[in-house]
Formats: sequence, structure tokens, C-alpha cells
Amino acid sequence: MSHDETTHAATGVDGATEPAGRSALPELPEDLAELAELCGVQTVFTDAAGTTRRVSPSTLAAVLGALGVPAASPSAIAESTARVRDDEWREMLPPAVVVRQGTETRVPVHVTDGSSVSCWIELEPAAAPVPPGAMPWRVAPVPSTGRRGVSSPAGDGTTSLPVTRHLDQADVLVEPRIVDSRKVGRATFAVPGDLPLGWHSLHAESDGATATTTLVVTPDRLENPQASAGQLWGFLTQLYSVRSRDSWGIGDLADLADLAWLTANNAGADFVAPGPLQATEPTAPVTDSPYLPTSRRFLSPLYIRVEDIRETAYLSSADRSLVEWAGEPVRDLSGDDAPIDREAVWDAKKSALEVVFTAARSAARQTAFDEFVLGQGRGLVDFATWCAIAEHLGDQEWPPDLLDPTSSAVATLRGSLKDRVEFYCWLQWVADEQLRRAHRVGLEAGMRVGVVRELASGVHPEGADVWVQPVALARGVSVGVPPSSAVGPEGRNRGLPPWHPRELAKAGYAPFRDMLRTTLRHCGALRVGHIGDLFRSWWIPGATRATAGAYVTYDHEALIGILCLEAQRAGVPLIADDALLDDTQRDYLADRGILTASVLLADQAGSGELVPPQEFRPGGFVTPTPPDLPPTASCLAGEHIDLAERLGILTEDAQVLRSRARSRREALMTSLSRAGMTTFDPSERELVEGLYRYLRDTPAAFVAVNLADAVGERRTQAQLGAGDGYPNWRIPLADGSGTLVMLEDLFESARLRSLVTVLNEEA
Repeated sequence: MSHDETTHAATGVDGATEPAGRSALPELPEDLAELAELCGVQTVFTDAAGTTRRVSPSTLAAVLGALGVPAASPSAIAESTARVRDDEWREMLPPAVVVRQGTETRVPVHVTDGSSVSCWIELEPAAAPVPPGAMPWRVAPVPSTGRRGVSSPAGDGTTSLPVTRHLDQADVLVEPRIVDSRKVGRATFAVPGDLPLGWHSLHAESDGATATTTLVVTPDRLENPQASAGQLWGFLTQLYSVRSRDSWGIGDLADLADLAWLTANNAGADFVAPGPLQATEPTAPVTDSPYLPTSRRFLSPLYIRVEDIRETAYLSSADRSLVEWAGEPVRDLSGDDAPIDREAVWDAKKSALEVVFTAARSAARQTAFDEFVLGQGRGLVDFATWCAIAEHLGDQEWPPDLLDPTSSAVATLRGSLKDRVEFYCWLQWVADEQLRRAHRVGLEAGMRVGVVRELASGVHPEGADVWVQPVALARGVSVGVPPSSAVGPEGRNRGLPPWHPRELAKAGYAPFRDMLRTTLRHCGALRVGHIGDLFRSWWIPGATRATAGAYVTYDHEALIGILCLEAQRAGVPLIADDALLDDTQRDYLADRGILTASVLLADQAGSGELVPPQEFRPGGFVTPTPPDLPPTASCLAGEHIDLAERLGILTEDAQVLRSRARSRREALMTSLSRAGMTTFDPSERELVEGLYRYLRDTPAAFVAVNLADAVGERRTQAQLGAGDGYPNWRIPLADGSGTLVMLEDLFESARLRSLVTVLNEEA
């Protein structure tokens, strides 16, 4: 349900495409097409008109280059083809092996032809507690504090001795191959289907040489702990927009806890979904879009409630005054209807947080902080290092020797900035604690799910994740959407760097796993944005139009299997948030136990009529419209069309669009009135309530109520393509008349109370 707003100018790579078979473009050279196929790059796609179009040679060459496969000339194509064909034969073991539990899988092992080979598995250590003071695995430094402690391959502070399983060689005959002047043979080993779920290691030995690779055993189907709970409902919002009188100009994690408590106790809600909470930049400019974080793994300290940090209560009067003075410029902004000013909020919070950070922590609190840093591992320290360096350099361009996080220059600067590195680690610990409390408050108030987190679909191209993972994320390309009926004839450049499929596998999928593990903390369900990118991703080279791209395929069995494994370990159901999924992908996700999200107003048939509620797709997560798109009432009234016309960004005739909106509204009213959900001439409130009454009668597993719908808000949080003409992602929650709705006053809204009554009607 993410609403991406990044666009790029059309310059650079030749972006033209033509219907396959036409000759306006040079025919695609056979050698280039063959290389593209070997590398998982698709040479055709289907456009908005349903026409199969061919990707241009220049685009293919650029996309292959981003994959590390030179293809700019016939000689480069020939050399790359020869290398790619033999790549898997050069390595004894595959870069990673991901299998489903219960299914025997065969793995190729490459050795000198005629040599004997043995293969075995070392199972992941069992999750046994580590006695205090024991260090049976290894001693690892904690850079932020200087303490030392125990870590484990699982990254969870647990350990035990590994268990070894020797593998049998399968009777599979494969002809040897000459690779780099060496005759290489292939032995095939059977990985049994009875292995436990987890992150294991696969080993091979031949002629004294050994190799090790990651072996991941994933669940065949994700177990949904909420499957027997019946239909669940709750509120969706963007947390920054929901402010209380105590927040500092932006909704925060304390507000999230109060929102969970209020909606559970006053409305019987089962969950609250606050939108993406991922990290923003440590210095100005601070990106407004929550869908363009600097890191997908870590939290934004913008959402910290300073007063809720335990040490704040024990500050000296002088330090307490510093905290209060820091908050004065922004605390009153919560009652201001001006757009949210993240930079002003962060300047104030950062000053206050620096004061609280210097306060002494009790032995128990210090130990908890140390254990958090140790549990999050090197990834947290690297993220904090990036924050400290970005703060240190300010507007300066990063010197080349600081672009590599493993360089000696970075190590030296990390040492000189150790206090700032520790500060940014501490911010993550504080935010993690406050998120944990918000989730717990919801559950204790009676919610059956609690907080539903959302994983943004990508990261800022100049952010922390790109620096920390310089190889796992591809450079020189961005993820987008090709021309389609869903996004229009120009497609969309989302401006996000994609995962590099080969390098991610070579890293044993650790960056993907670590991101998921951290994100799955303290939530009852996880929404995954643009999950279709795990099947194939539209790569756009350079600063070109979205039409100038090509699909790069991914090992979706591996990526979605790992997603299921980490979610099952966390006991968290998954929701696939991607309106661009095709039926095959939806069926695959359903087979893996992943719920798919549905936006009712986007998924309607062309006529606008609704199917009978009992015929609605079962078992999913559904809402009329999500918090990042126009609220339901304004969408049905066509107000988003008026806005786009005022901004001069309409791509179709305004009257045609308005006519279409009127027809949709009339079809909705007819469908709902026939089903007894509304009167034949409903008011706006009755129409919105009728839509939610309809959703409550469907077999959907989750019914998500846009908080904007509940209070009558009419403004959209973001207008695609508006640039500075609209305050994207900065709209505070208000009612239909534009009056701010504070968190404390939420249930004073007659419209919200009326909708809650509808949601809790007996079937």
C-alpha cells in the first residue's frame, strides 16, 4: 500500500521500447538476449495497453552492467557469456542453499574431475540460554561501551554445540566441464527433508580443500497464530500525523501506546497499524516520506518520547531545564494546523536526547543496553557509525576512503567519534523499548494482535543501508514500475536501490535476514511493501524514464522462504502489501501462508460494482483506501482529481476522470443499497460506513479502518508528482472541516463513534 513519490528526469540511457517484432529499433542481438537470459534479465514486458514490448539493447546492457556483467560491446558480451556459463562450476558449493522443510533437495558440488568428495551439514545451535559469565562460543567486543560478552551465529545471545549430519551422494551422472583449464566434475548430494527449521551450514571437502555455504531450511507454509481467531479489525494511520498535547509536534511511540489503549478499550479494536517507522537521517535535510528511510532495519528516533525515558526522571534540575527548553519551540506545534516540520522536531529532540544520554544508568539498565547492542551485532554499530560520520561531515561530500565501511579510515574515525556512535546505538535501544511498550499496552488492553508494523519497500539511495551493504544493494539503477494499467503509460521510478540477487545470495542472505529479525520485534503482524519485488524487480538504469527499464528476476523461493522462516520464529503473520501482484504470485503467497492485502477502491471491477460480500477473496487484509492515499470520502467525491488539476499534474482529461469517479460512486451506492448496507441515497458518512459494513461481512481475515475515514479527514497524505506544490507526508490528522483532531479527543468525534458502532454490529 506504499505510495512512492520519487521521480527522475528522462536523460541518459536510451529508454525507447517497441512492441516485440517491430523494426523501429534494431533487432535485439541474439548474444545479448542469451546473456540476459543467463543472468535472469527479461527482454520483454507487457505495457499498459497489454502489448508485449521489447527492452532496448542499451537498457539491457546498462542493467547487466549493474549486475556486474559487462555487456557494452560484442566482445564484452562474449566474455561475459563464457564467464557466466561457468560461474557455478568455479565454486565447490553454491553461494547459498535455501530449501523447504519436508522436501528432499539435491545440491551440486564441484570438484576436480575424478576426485572423491564428502559433504555434511552442521545444524544451527539450539536456542539454549547462556549462563551469566559463560563464554562458550566466542568473545565479541561491544564497541559502544567496551564491555565484552557472548554472541552466537543466531545473533540472539544463545548457543550450544552444533550437530553434524553427513550427506549421501545421489546417483546422478553429469558430464564434466573444462573450466579455467581445469576439468571439473559435478557430484550431487541429497539434503534430507527432515532437517529442522533454521540457519545451518553446508560443508564439502575434496583433496584437502574445503568449502562452506549457508543452508537455510524454511517452513513449507507459514503458521498463522491468528488463523482461528475469526475476523480481526483495527485502525491504520500514519503515526506522525496522530499527535497528542504532550508530543513534540509529531506523533510518537507514546502516542502509539495511547492510541492502542484507547482504540482497544473504547472501540474493541484488535490492532493498530502506524505505518513505516524506519530510520530517518541524523541531520538535515530529513526526508519526509516514511517510504524512503535511510535504513529499513532500524527505527526513527523522531518517534521517541523524551519524557518516557527512565533516566529523564533523575536528571538534575539544570539538565531537566535543558530538556524542557529544547522542547519549547516544538511542543506547541502539536496544536498547530501547519504542515509537520520534521527538521524542527528533530533539532529539538536531538538536543534533549543528548542531555538524557549523559545521565547515569543503573547497573540493570546499562546491562540491558549492552545486551541490546550485542544482540543487534555489527549491523547496529555500522548503522550508528554511518549516523555519526554523516553528522560529523554535515554538508561535505564524503571522502572516497570513508565510502567503505570496512576501511581503516572508517575504523579510525569511528574511534574518534565513539561517543557519537554510542549515542546513536542508544537511540535505537530507547526507540526499541518504547515500541515494545506500545505493543504490550495494546495486548494488555485486549487487542488480539497489537501493533501491525510495516516494512518499507526500499531505502534512500544515499542512506545508511547503502553504505553498510555496499555490495548487497545494486548501484547505478533504481527500482520502479513499468508502464501498466495500474500506474499509467509512463510507469514510475520509485528511486530505490534494489537488492543485488547474486551478491545477496553470496552473503548467505544475512542482510535480508537481519533486517527481518529486527523489524519483527515487538509486533503482532508485519505488512511487507511491494512484495512483488521479491519475484522480479523493474530496474531502471541511471536517471532515465521509468519506461527505460527491464525486469530482473530473483530467487523468490529463497527470499520468501526466509521471510516465512523469520516470521514463524517470531510468531508473526505476514501481509503482502502489493497491488501489483499477478494471480500466479498471489496464489504462490497463499500457498506459503502469506496474507495478501486488498484496497477495495483500487481493486473494484471496471463497472465499479461490488461482488456479494461472501464472494470476496477470503483470508486477506482489506481496507477501502490506505492512509497514504486519499481518504475514502474525498476519493469517492473526486477531490483528488481537483487537487491534481490545481497542481497541474493530471495525465488524463479532468472531465473524463470526474465522470469515472461519479460512475464509481453510483455503482458503489447501488451495490451497497441492494445488499442492505446503506440507504438508496446515502450521505457521505453513511456511504463510508456502508463500505466498512460490507467489509465486515466478507471472509477477510483483517479489516483495516483508515483513521482518516473515521474522523472525516479529506486530505491525502501525499500527492504523487506534486513535488514542493503539496506538503507530502506532513499532514496532521484533522476532521472534515479541517479542525485538528488530537489523540486525547479522538473519541469525542461523533463520526468515529458512529463508525465504531457499525464495526461492532453483530453479523
